[in-house]
Amino acid sequence: MAQVQLKDIKKIYPHAPGESKKKAKKAVEEEKKINLQVTDEGVVAVQAFNLDIKDKEFIVLVGPSGCGKSTTLRMVAGLEEISSGELYIDGKLMNDVAPKDRDIAMVFQSYALYPHMTVRENMEFPLKLRKMPADEIKQRVDHAAETLGITQYLDRKPKALSGGQRQRVAIGRAIVREPKVLLMDEPLSNLDAKLRNQMRAEIIKLRQQINTTFIYVTHDQVEAMTLGDRIVIMKDGYIQQIGTPQEVFSHPTNLFVAGFIGTPQMNFFNNAKLIKEGDAYCVEILGHKVALTDAQNKALAAKGIGSKDIVAGVRPVHVSLSDAGIEGKIDVSEMMGSEQHLHMNAGGQDVVAVVPTTELEGKNVANGSTVKFTFSAKLLHLFDKETELNLL
Repeated sequence: MAQVQLKDIKKIYPHAPGESKKKAKKAVEEEKKINLQVTDEGVVAVQAFNLDIKDKEFIVLVGPSGCGKSTTLRMVAGLEEISSGELYIDGKLMNDVAPKDRDIAMVFQSYALYPHMTVRENMEFPLKLRKMPADEIKQRVDHAAETLGITQYLDRKPKALSGGQRQRVAIGRAIVREPKVLLMDEPLSNLDAKLRNQMRAEIIKLRQQINTTFIYVTHDQVEAMTLGDRIVIMKDGYIQQIGTPQEVFSHPTNLFVAGFIGTPQMNFFNNAKLIKEGDAYCVEILGHKVALTDAQNKALAAKGIGSKDIVAGVRPVHVSLSDAGIEGKIDVSEMMGSEQHLHMNAGGQDVVAVVPTTELEGKNVANGSTVKFTFSAKLLHLFDKETELNLL
């Protein structure tokens, strides 16, 4: 149980001795991290990171590879030095506190179990280092094993376990310490899709049973949406948006967040026009005009926005087939069970619609067929072309 505060955290990886800024930048580009800032001091991996995490909150850091999320987690753990800024756990400054004294535990992507030890011995190990009484160690290990459903594996060695079982052991080894903060660095990325789904459910159940603050890192936005109380979306070392799963899905702050959150990805119309007619606004997309709602009109008017070229976005689940609207030719029709994913070409642009199969009776949605589609104005997202910020 702990509050965690990160205040203006910055991480710079210094250049190697004698390495010039030009050489460093070239090396970074070779690693395809061309968006990270390279300064005379070094490569800036995380900057201007501010976050207040409440007691027992489940925070998820999410973003593409190289965005700085794992680096941030490692700074909280004490495995990376903080270049500037302040880290507080329960109001105590932790910048110079050794990892072992921070009362945290960490679960790694690679499990990191000792192969020569049994499951019980792996889970006992951190408690033995603390020189705890044997009866208390046994009680904690047995309780954690029961919570995670691995009691029957306590006498086995890691090589005799499946990937999901090993990950449970790694989590068990972390929670027996009863840490104030539990850090998890992409713990499910080595599992197959079915196991990932099962382990997500296990982590949700675990969270309800232990009084710990969770900080969880993933590049999988499905994990982020299902696990987190709040999601921190990162790109190029900067926080893009912090909010609940519903907030970042329904009100993305910019084009990056809108495209990153949601599967399939949001449809973007790059040549849309916002048109102001008197006190009302409408959006023109591929020659089709959509009148905006009163709430949208008020929001745009309050910002003094006039007619302009914009990027309009609409999620595939909000695209519906209709008798009138924008015409699209179906390139690929994917049957997904209860819904069908229609990949269409409309005016030379790719558009994806996710339509319930119950709404497709009597409709021809085979590859090569032509349909018409539309969407509700209240479900449209409008982005400024230059700043890429959400206008609403």
